[in-house]
Amino acid sequence: MIRLFWHITRLAFQQQLTYRSAMLAGLVTNLFFGLLRAFVLVALYQEQHSVNGMTLQAAITYVAFSQAMIAFLWIFGSWDVMNSVMSGAVGADLLRPMPLFLLWMARDAGRALVNLLARGVLLLVIYAAFFTIHIPTRFEQWLGLAVALVLGWLVSYAWRFLVNLTAFWSPDARGFGRVAFTVSQLFSGFLMPLRLYPDWFAQICALTPFPALFNGAVEIYLGILTGPAMWQTILGQLVWFGVLAAAAQLVLRAGLRRLVIQGG
Repeated sequence: MIRLFWHITRLAFQQQLTYRSAMLAGLVTNLFFGLLRAFVLVALYQEQHSVNGMTLQAAITYVAFSQAMIAFLWIFGSWDVMNSVMSGAVGADLLRPMPLFLLWMARDAGRALVNLLARGVLLLVIYAAFFTIHIPTRFEQWLGLAVALVLGWLVSYAWRFLVNLTAFWSPDARGFGRVAFTVSQLFSGFLMPLRLYPDWFAQICALTPFPALFNGAVEIYLGILTGPAMWQTILGQLVWFGVLAAAAQLVLRAGLRRLVIQGG
């Protein structure tokens, strides 16, 4: 099973590499909006050194990091599982020697790895030519960041898979998906750092799985979370992935009982 998982991941990686023009266009777009968001933050801070403990340099670094993670975490949502349900291709996937959840995870892993390198790391390097951004300096911080990124991707994948399963119940599931993904963008801290939200709203966000998708990784990158607090956040990411993965399995079983494919 593990060998098959990595084989599918490698194939997805190679497939994603064929879309070089799309990756370049995505990189340029993300860079443009990243610079635009940074200038907005500069205007917001004005003469203030920090807001809620976040300096202007940290806020600008947050923007760079968030733009770099868009394609890796697929922040705006993905529709592949939903499309396979609507087209009936899910029937062929169910015949493969791998559970549907793991099959799509392997495919998503290949895509995510390409985008982490081509539209993530590269964007941060280019962004640094325009603004001074924070770079982690301690090994523990890099280690925590690596773990948080993997877990953030797992949370993102489980959430997107769960949202896509609404296609079993609705022919217009994309409408629900757009609402769900917009909510996750807001509550994850992607649109704005959670520390810049009003305290009451930030506390509501903390009760959801979405900060585990993005906010934990960016605060580790910025050095806001260190030591026990960092590892507690990583543990929270692991718990939320387990919760979302379990929920996805339950919803998938219910959806498969409703599945009707033409001819059978």
